[in-house]
Amino acid sequence: MDDAQLTRYSRHILLDEIGIDGQQRLLDSRVLLVGAGGLGSPVALYLASAGVGRISVHDADRVDLTNLQRQIAHTMQSLGELKVESLVRALHALNPHVQVDPVAARLEGAALSRQVADADLVIDASDNFPTRYALNAACVAQRTPLVSGAAIRFDGQVSVFDLRRDDSPCYHCLFPQTHDAEEERCAVMGVFAPLVGVIGAMQAVEAIKLIAGVGRSLAGRLLLFSALDSGWREVRVRRDPACHVCAARVAGAT
Repeated sequence: MDDAQLTRYSRHILLDEIGIDGQQRLLDSRVLLVGAGGLGSPVALYLASAGVGRISVHDADRVDLTNLQRQIAHTMQSLGELKVESLVRALHALNPHVQVDPVAARLEGAALSRQVADADLVIDASDNFPTRYALNAACVAQRTPLVSGAAIRFDGQVSVFDLRRDDSPCYHCLFPQTHDAEEERCAVMGVFAPLVGVIGAMQAVEAIKLIAGVGRSLAGRLLLFSALDSGWREVRVRRDPACHVCAARVAGAT
């Protein structure tokens, strides 16, 4: 780190748990972020401000007026623009030294596998189950940690699936995929604006902890937040030995 970086990240470096080594791990890391909207905005802003060296962000949507109620990385000047391009501008305004790779396309198939394999950590800030299940499967296959978040109406949730560990559940263990799963969309159900900030910030907390190697992650735990009563609830999550997504990984490791 040069003198400017030592100054920029000094408040992290002062923390004994992070220090120079932890901050250097952040600078050397690459994060795959899927979603540049309500959750992805605060996640990306905090990752960039914390000095995560490279952020690959994937989102095919464009900024709409209805997004501005909660998607804080975008502005009136971003209307009609691709969200990934708007997000790049916001992140570089905050920290021009962070490398941001914008991809305005849905991440799937071989491209998804390559991106996950190239990442130190994956953050799911998407808003649909097909993407969540595809990300989970790719992370299981590559043994890449996955930070998952979701928010709808006044309720949010966040968890970590540390797929480097054989005892860690995967997203499918917690939410088994069914053909009749119903999508809950903000456009139909509504969402309380600050809620996505709370959940997105928690996703950033977990991501930075995992990269820097500090603290205890949410692996094996699901945090549920109700904005109506400002209450948190923790649910223990165990690996499903019959899970058809991650069981083969564990069997192959034993």
